[in-house]
Amino acid sequence: MSGAERDGLTVAITGPTGDIGRSLLRALDRSKEVERVVAMARRPFDPAAAGLRKTEYRQADVLDTNAVAELVADADVVVHLAFVIIGGREETQTVNLKGSRNVFEAAGSGGAKRLVYASSVAAYGFHADNPPLLTEEIAPRGTGRHYYSAQKAELEDVLREVLDGTDTAAYVFRPCIVAGPDALALVENIPYVQLSERMPDPVRRVLELMPVLKPVLPDPGVEFQLVHHDDVAAAFRAAVLGRGDPGVYNLAGEGTVKMSDVADALGWYSVPVPDFALDATAELVARVPFVPAEAQWIEAVRVPVLMDTAKARRELRWRPKHDALETLKGMVEAARSERLIR
Repeated sequence: MSGAERDGLTVAITGPTGDIGRSLLRALDRSKEVERVVAMARRPFDPAAAGLRKTEYRQADVLDTNAVAELVADADVVVHLAFVIIGGREETQTVNLKGSRNVFEAAGSGGAKRLVYASSVAAYGFHADNPPLLTEEIAPRGTGRHYYSAQKAELEDVLREVLDGTDTAAYVFRPCIVAGPDALALVENIPYVQLSERMPDPVRRVLELMPVLKPVLPDPGVEFQLVHHDDVAAAFRAAVLGRGDPGVYNLAGEGTVKMSDVADALGWYSVPVPDFALDATAELVARVPFVPAEAQWIEAVRVPVLMDTAKARRELRWRPKHDALETLKGMVEAARSERLIR
């Protein structure tokens, strides 16, 4: 059935089982403009159990070109969320770069009206010479020793290359750290918890002197942004419906937080970390080949990487309902209710 014969849009989504994906499925389920959602990911998922009436689910991998082609075959809009965030460099290189290219090519050759892609603030790169507020006009240059950042920057170039000459319009979103009740993995995998044992000796000695009743988060004092997954879903929904012009959009909630705010929300201790210690730890992480890839996330808090979101507010009429601190506290409360933390 062609798009003209349908009453509403058919939307194909890769990676719907993540925090953004689950929120987006709920948002599309409530949208009268959307008739059908076809979703695909590697893990099992039951749309009916999640209360979704419009979603059909297929368990498959974006590396399977036939599965991707079938997914997008009748889609008016393709949303690409599938991405390995924490994993080894080789695994992420294969899934993220090859898998994403498969989706981009299928969307372009399949005649989708729009492709909505989840990039990241990490695409800009973690650079000391970044401007105080990053705008969408600044080209992504990634950070070479942070594999996720480098891959996100590279994929934006791949997207432009693949869709050049097609009729598929691309919306590219660069959200900051996505948090909220559906993003509980962030609480369980706070980078500094994993990195504390790799801190330089002077910093470790300070941490060892702290009371042991609660965990300790080192705080370099760097501000970062958070955005609630439901607010991200609202922006993606606007793109699915074709609001605003195609292009790149930054997404972040109001305000900023520091690692000390994370510690406060968790009821933990925080201790200031001098710049030299943070830099030394980052250098160690970059140079030691056997350090887990997750540890590369220390790059994300070495320097501030803050974004201006005026374009999304202006063109998409995007109005986030949650500020950074509210988002953080809501995620921690949900984690406690699920007994993930005490």
